[in-house]
Amino acid sequence: MAVEHGEREFRFCPHCGGEFNARILKEGDPARLVCDRCGFVFYLDPKVAVGTIIRTTDHEIVLCRRAIEPGYGRWVFPGGYVDRGEKLEDAAVREAREECGLDVELEGLVSLHSYRGKTPIIIVWAARAVGGELKVADEESLEVRTFGAETIPWNDLAFESTGEALRAYFEQTAI
Repeated sequence: MAVEHGEREFRFCPHCGGEFNARILKEGDPARLVCDRCGFVFYLDPKVAVGTIIRTTDHEIVLCRRAIEPGYGRWVFPGGYVDRGEKLEDAAVREAREECGLDVELEGLVSLHSYRGKTPIIIVWAARAVGGELKVADEESLEVRTFGAETIPWNDLAFESTGEALRAYFEQTAI
């Protein structure tokens, strides 16, 4: 039995190659993928993502225009997935450097986001640029630029969490 998780479909056990079937293991819990051959239970856990709302020395916010789906051509602050074993804060700093070329110092937590039926949990920090060069630093962005609070492209943001986090940031910060 194949079960979809986000954009992936899981059909076979990573331990023995046996076929998965969805079963209720405990009343009240969702169905879990269980291997018919070895009994391995495959938990479909969320994926953790981080983002940084970066304030530049001229008090503008850095946004990247996405070069990948989902959200191709739309704006988002630098961010991405946390690697297994990586500290959340280290991932946020790494993603900022990878996506927009800036070295940042985290200033505090802005917001947390999760949505029913969606895989990622998104953790967003406020940060300030402390070095590096603002540029398209990887293949995930078409363009990287700064925006004043009054020029944020609110109708062209890539994700619901992007708008929610930016609104929370501006409520908490006098930029």
